[in-house]
Amino acid sequence: MLPQKLATMATKLPLESSNNANVAKPRAAAAAGKTIEENYQTKSQREEILLRPDTYIGSIEKHTQSLWVYENDEMNYRPVTYAPGLYKIFDEILVNAADNIQRGPSMDSVEVVINVEENLISVCVCNTGDRVPVEEIHQEEEGDIDVSDMIFGRLLTSSNYDDNGYGLKLTSIFSTKFVIETADGKRLKKYEQVFENNMGKKSELVITNCKQSENWTKVTFKPDLTKFNMTELESDVVALMNKRVFDIAGCLGKSVKVELNGKPIPVNSFTDYVDLYLNAANKSRTEPLPRMTEKVNDRWEICVSLSDGQFQQVSFVNSIPTIKGGTHVDYVTSQITNYIVGIVNKKSKTANVKSHNVKNHLWVFVNALIDNPAFDSQTKETLTLRLSSFKSECKLSKDILKNVENLLSWADIKQSEDLKKSGLKLSQKKSGAKRKRVKVEKLLDAQEAGGENSMDCTLILTEGDSAKSLAVVGLSVVSQKYYGVFPLGGKLLNVRKADMSKIGRNKEIENLKTILGLEENMKYENVNSLRYGHIRIMTDQDHDGSHIKGLIINFFYYYWPWLLKVPSFIGEIRTPIVKATNIETKKVLSFYSIPELEDWQKRPGNATGWTTKYYKGLGRSNDNEGKEYFRNLSLHEKVFVWEDEQDGEAIELAFSKETEARKKLLSNYVLGTHLDPREPKVTYSDFVNKELILFFRAQLQRSIASMVDGLKPSQRKILFCAFKKNLVEEIKVAQFVGYVSENSAYHHGEQNLSSTTIGMAQDYYGGNIINLLKPNGQFGTRASGGKDAASAKYIYTELSPVTRILFPKDDDVLLDYLNEEGITVEPIWYMPIIPHVLVNGSEGVGSGWKTFIPNYNPKEIVANIRRRINGEPVVPMDPWYRGFKGTIEKTASIEGGCTYTITGLCEEVDDTTISITELPIRRWTDDYKQFLLSLKTDNGAPFLQDVVRSYSDTSSVSFVLKLSEENMLEAREEGFLEKFKLTTTISTSNMYLFDKEGVLQKYESPEQILEAFFHLRLEYYQKRKDSMLESLKLEVLKLKNKVNFIRGVVKGEINLVGRDKADQVIELKQRKFTPFPRKLMPGESEESSGSEYDYLLKIGFESFNEKTAKELLSDHDKIIEAIKGLENQTPRDLWLRDLDSFDKELDELDKAQLGRGAAMETIRASSGAPVKAKEQAPKEPVAKKTTKKASESETTEASYSAMDTDNNVVAEVVKPKGRQGGAEKKAVAAKEDEMLDLPLAQYNFGSAAADSSKATETLKAIDVDDDDDDVVVEVAAPAKKEGRKPAASKEDKTTSSSEEKEAGCGK
Repeated sequence: MLPQKLATMATKLPLESSNNANVAKPRAAAAAGKTIEENYQTKSQREEILLRPDTYIGSIEKHTQSLWVYENDEMNYRPVTYAPGLYKIFDEILVNAADNIQRGPSMDSVEVVINVEENLISVCVCNTGDRVPVEEIHQEEEGDIDVSDMIFGRLLTSSNYDDNGYGLKLTSIFSTKFVIETADGKRLKKYEQVFENNMGKKSELVITNCKQSENWTKVTFKPDLTKFNMTELESDVVALMNKRVFDIAGCLGKSVKVELNGKPIPVNSFTDYVDLYLNAANKSRTEPLPRMTEKVNDRWEICVSLSDGQFQQVSFVNSIPTIKGGTHVDYVTSQITNYIVGIVNKKSKTANVKSHNVKNHLWVFVNALIDNPAFDSQTKETLTLRLSSFKSECKLSKDILKNVENLLSWADIKQSEDLKKSGLKLSQKKSGAKRKRVKVEKLLDAQEAGGENSMDCTLILTEGDSAKSLAVVGLSVVSQKYYGVFPLGGKLLNVRKADMSKIGRNKEIENLKTILGLEENMKYENVNSLRYGHIRIMTDQDHDGSHIKGLIINFFYYYWPWLLKVPSFIGEIRTPIVKATNIETKKVLSFYSIPELEDWQKRPGNATGWTTKYYKGLGRSNDNEGKEYFRNLSLHEKVFVWEDEQDGEAIELAFSKETEARKKLLSNYVLGTHLDPREPKVTYSDFVNKELILFFRAQLQRSIASMVDGLKPSQRKILFCAFKKNLVEEIKVAQFVGYVSENSAYHHGEQNLSSTTIGMAQDYYGGNIINLLKPNGQFGTRASGGKDAASAKYIYTELSPVTRILFPKDDDVLLDYLNEEGITVEPIWYMPIIPHVLVNGSEGVGSGWKTFIPNYNPKEIVANIRRRINGEPVVPMDPWYRGFKGTIEKTASIEGGCTYTITGLCEEVDDTTISITELPIRRWTDDYKQFLLSLKTDNGAPFLQDVVRSYSDTSSVSFVLKLSEENMLEAREEGFLEKFKLTTTISTSNMYLFDKEGVLQKYESPEQILEAFFHLRLEYYQKRKDSMLESLKLEVLKLKNKVNFIRGVVKGEINLVGRDKADQVIELKQRKFTPFPRKLMPGESEESSGSEYDYLLKIGFESFNEKTAKELLSDHDKIIEAIKGLENQTPRDLWLRDLDSFDKELDELDKAQLGRGAAMETIRASSGAPVKAKEQAPKEPVAKKTTKKASESETTEASYSAMDTDNNVVAEVVKPKGRQGGAEKKAVAAKEDEMLDLPLAQYNFGSAAADSSKATETLKAIDVDDDDDDVVVEVAAPAKKEGRKPAASKEDKTTSSSEEKEAGCGK
């Protein structure tokens, strides 16, 4: 057996895997100076397996998944936390046992023992036929070896060689002890051998005599639990193993007796095994589930039952559980669905039943034997082998297909009975049958409705009462004879997702059925029997309006799908979203979509000379406009048409419980997709794929943040308005909300905007780590999770000092701003200097996606950014919450992420007293106190004595609990953390964000988010540098023009006195002065921008002298120096300068945090509360010195965990030597005249200095012009270089929680 040669890590490790649980932490030191032998080593196959377990047994990290388990003598479906690798090594033994019966029908029994106390598992297989030969020599092996020793002690050996020949040897490798015993009655010999230390130590082969009647093989092993991050066989794992033993009993049948822990398994057939599942399901049903079984042949056995509306399956291939199904399940299921679809559609040509409709009602059980099966992974959850390679056939008989047909008919009957019970089925008195007159509140009924001409009547369904008023005004044009109006009270219920009782109680649905005369289970091939022959929907021209249209269509398709095929039955009345009016001719143009308007504006001559008016809401239209809509009804009507079956599939996709197809549709969305507004007809599928999809996407955007700035649209609008208003002085929140609503085209109600604004300012423990707005007043505390905030009309806010450091103003000109309702609003995203989404986290739910991103330590984020700037790898980050004093531990790896267990703090003070000083995230103090008071003993008495003494304040937790000695003993046995609910979990498996292109992406880790952000941010630093250089160079040109203009006027060469402005401009052009058109600011019109020569014409009279000219030349020279300094700066230098400023602000936040904590401790101490352990102050980083060549960057040893307790330090990150901007930007102006108030921008482009105030020489601009866009430049004097600034230190293990709502910044 040749060993595999592998390149190893810099430091050779013992036999451990590469998973986090079993590796030494990486060292920052490079492998320099090592010998060839140290760098390149050989490893055996056993060592390779231990180092890379995922390849052989699957993940050894804990994984949480909903699975069937066997516990308390029954099957149970629930979330299970287990290590797939541990389950795999147990399963290897059972699969080997099951394989034995395929070699010959002589196996008698399988006996399994799972001893949790001793961490011992044994599997014994007894048989009367073939057995493992003992004392038989394998002469083809080099050196001749006993066959038993070869099978059990050598890798890549097998009598059933299929995948890799490892088999049960994998169990041995991942066990501290592995004992194999086999008795060969034919040869009267018994073999025994012991393997220890992960198969690293092997005992001598022991062969003794045995009786002829003894024919068995027994495997006993102790799994190496440390490899799986366990200290004992956990209950979830045991329940899963127990269920696996029942699997074997069900798959092998009555010919093999199966025992578990000495007790026979009460399963003698696959049918018995299926009953375990059905019995579990029947517990929640009034009547038992039926089932149909068929043993097709020796290789296929199936059972079919009913599901609750979602397809379920339990399947096996060669006794291997395929928990995700595969080709064998599809093979069986497709036969059933195809048969049923054919029968039903043959009976009723209008039934339109699809395969998935049938499949959703099936629960299929499959037990198959397939030669050489192929699976999707090492855990073998899905069979991928092609049907053509099965080498066996499973053709279901007509009897079982007929029985299944009857089964589904029974389901339909039951559903009909449920409808009757729910009240959805109208009684004879309330029947929807066609009647001339009906009484429905708010209905304006057509005069001919319900009569002989009812098929010509149109019912207009409006979005609310105000839209009804507009429609009623329009009826004055077309008359009420054939038109009725009914206002919907909001959005119609999605009948596909609601339960029957809710549908039956829905007043809106009852009203619609009454108004239209709809009858249950009636097949309408035409509208002759209805009170109205047409429905027209009239909603606002926004995304919610599209959703309302979709819900109405969904209602009809769900109950009366054939009505959608009736020509012109459902349509809409479109109103313009924008009207453009020509300023001179007063001509009015209507636009029905924003893309249509944008296309028109791009045409020559349309950009100016027109005013626009936006009509997103129907209430914006006046009476005259309402009459105009109905006067030209043919222009405003759009009819929905049924083209083919894709229309029905599209409606189901949009509104069914199944989200995967809808998620796929949204994932494939192409920006700019929209319906042709001029087309009078639209198919239902086009409506879903081109209009309704915009609602789902908008819902996603409102719920899920951007990876770039970590904000949702409403938060971005608030930040935009705070920047626009320069909110450096406090303003009442209610007043600011009004400003945001007016200046950012916000459409969702000021109450939501108030909540979001308050959330962005909250700074309590568990809120934001960095609040972008200041909470000047009562903005909520951890006592109620922020819900105790005062009303918006009583509290004030302003920008936090850190906000403009995090979102630099220099980047504003680089952003892409949106345009809504004719005004420039917030950008697509802002560009912070670090990934803000990792600081304050984010969470939300929308259109099938759920996202959750925890908070991370901003100092660790900054440190990792510095590492990436230096070209070094990032350090893994764990969640961190400011002020949290409990623990956050990584406890399991799941698909696409991992889970963390968050634990509060409690202490047993004495035999009857417990002190709780921290709660887990998402446990608010007031709620927790109510929980404590609700605790009861078995007899209903309070579990706690007297009253819970609480010393908690708005920022900390302290409960002192008094218990009886008996209750204390009970709590101690159960565990304080479990008894008092002091643990919770968070997961990083759903880290969904919109990327820079607006595409929804799933990120596997915070490091992946940081990496995506890093490249984009670096690109924008280059853009910032280019923009700044361009501005400075333009400023140089502008100063030259000013000097020439002033000297020309002083010398008398230029005389503009007494001439109108047009003549002045002509002369300046003739003299070749450079025009500088003013740059339009967001929301500024072109007409108000001023002349391109205002920078010269508005120079004050007192400035026309040689002294001013010389001062301007001095400014000119300083800007030239600034340009040179900036040209020598790299984008990385600019970034590091910003990070320096951000570091200082973080230090200030830390000081404020410690100050608040000390003040609270003083108050608590004075109140008699027990003294609480103080929160540890952040430690200064201690750099580990290394010696390197002068040309190389310095390196330090990094701490790799945010939860380190012994050395709470964020590793120092080296900053590249060279120029770094160290001074903050300032704007200094000397105002000489009210017309002259724009200074030159100030930048520091010199070397970094420890104190920028000492190293900076400020350039003050001479005010010689009016409101133009001059640049203020701060030129740094040469500064003495000092040592590297340490990276931010890591604070204690702290965390807090954030409410799952948009009101929290980023949340």
